[in-house]
Amino acid sequence: MWPFVSSMTEEDSYISTLATCLEMIKTGVTSFAEPGGQFVSGMCRAVAKSGLRAKLAKSVMDCGEGLPPVWQRTMEEELEQQVLDLEKYHNTADGRVQVWFGLRTIFNNTDELCVKTKELADKYGVGIHMHVAEAKEEKEYTYARWGEGTVQHLEALGVLSPNLLAVHTVWLTDEEIALFKKRDVKVSHNPASAMRVLGFARIPKMLSEGICLSIGTDGASSSNHMDMVDEMWLTSLIHKGWRLDPTVVPSQDILRMATRWGARALLDDKLYGSLEPGKKADLIVIDPHGPSMMPVNDKIAALVTAMHSENITCSMCDGKWLMKGRKILTLDEDAILEEGAARAAAIYKRAGVELPARFPVVRIDREKKLF
Repeated sequence: MWPFVSSMTEEDSYISTLATCLEMIKTGVTSFAEPGGQFVSGMCRAVAKSGLRAKLAKSVMDCGEGLPPVWQRTMEEELEQQVLDLEKYHNTADGRVQVWFGLRTIFNNTDELCVKTKELADKYGVGIHMHVAEAKEEKEYTYARWGEGTVQHLEALGVLSPNLLAVHTVWLTDEEIALFKKRDVKVSHNPASAMRVLGFARIPKMLSEGICLSIGTDGASSSNHMDMVDEMWLTSLIHKGWRLDPTVVPSQDILRMATRWGARALLDDKLYGSLEPGKKADLIVIDPHGPSMMPVNDKIAALVTAMHSENITCSMCDGKWLMKGRKILTLDEDAILEEGAARAAAIYKRAGVELPARFPVVRIDREKKLF
C-alpha cells in the first residue's frame, strides 16, 4: 500500500476523495472521519463539493522503519502542517468540513508528538484520530519497549480522553478496556479490515462496559470498499461466531453504532445522529421492496442483516439532497470514475507497482454493447 499511496499527488487525493464520497453517499453515509491521507487540502475540497460532512486528519508520522522518503518528517513539520490545515479549512463549507489532529500508530509517533498533539487538540477544541492496539505485532512491540500495552502507554502520556477516537482496538486487555471507560475514549470498530489479519475486537465486552462504539471501513485499501451497510452486517456476524453466542452484539446496538453513537464518536451527537427537533437534517430513504429485505417482519434486524446498499434510494445531509433515486446530485459520477481510473493507472506506474496475472480476465469497453 505505501508505495502506491506515497506516490499520490494533492490532485490525486482530491479525485480519490471524490470517488470515495460517491460510494459513501450511495451506501448511506452522511458524516465520517478520515485520517488516512497526506493531503488534507485535497480531501477538504472534495468533501465540500460532495455535500457530505467530515472530520479530516492528516496521517501523521515522525518515526518508524520503512517510511517512504516523502513521508519522513520531523515532529515540528508534522505539527506545523496540521495547524496550517486546521486554520485554513476547519469549519468551512458551512461547518461541514472540520479538521482534526492525527496520530498514525504507536510505531510511527514519538512520545513527544503524542503529548503535543493532545495539547494542540485541546487548544483548538477538536478531536484526535489514532489507530490503537491494531495488531498483535503492536502489542508485542509495546510490551518489549515499555512493558505495557499501547493504551497504558497513552494513559501515561495523558493522551486518553473523550476527544480521542481510537480505531480498531483489537488487542485490548480488561485493564485497557477499563481505562477506555474511565477516560470516555471513543472507539471505531472496523470489522472487514480486522478480518483480513488483525483479529477479533472485544466488542461484546466494550458494549457491556458502556464504551462509545462506532463502525468504520478503515478505507478501501484495507477492506476493498467503503460500504457501511456491509460493515453493519459483518458486525452482526463475526462476534456471534467467535463467541459462539447468537445473542451478543444485537441489531439495535449495531444500528446505534452506525447512527447515534457514531455521531457521539465524532463529538457531534448534539448536532446529528438522530432525527430530532433542533438537529441537522441528515437522513436517508430506504426502500425495502425487493428480494433481499422483503418481507420486513423485524425492522431493526432487516436494516442491519438484510439491507443492501441498493435499498438506499435517497440521501440528505444538512438539509440538502445529495442523492435521489440512486442518482448523485452533487457530483458527476461518470467523470469522477473515469478520471479516477486514469489516475490510479498513472500512480501504479509511478510507484513501480505491477500486479501479477492470477486469473484470465477479458476487459470489455463500457461503450460496446454485448447484446
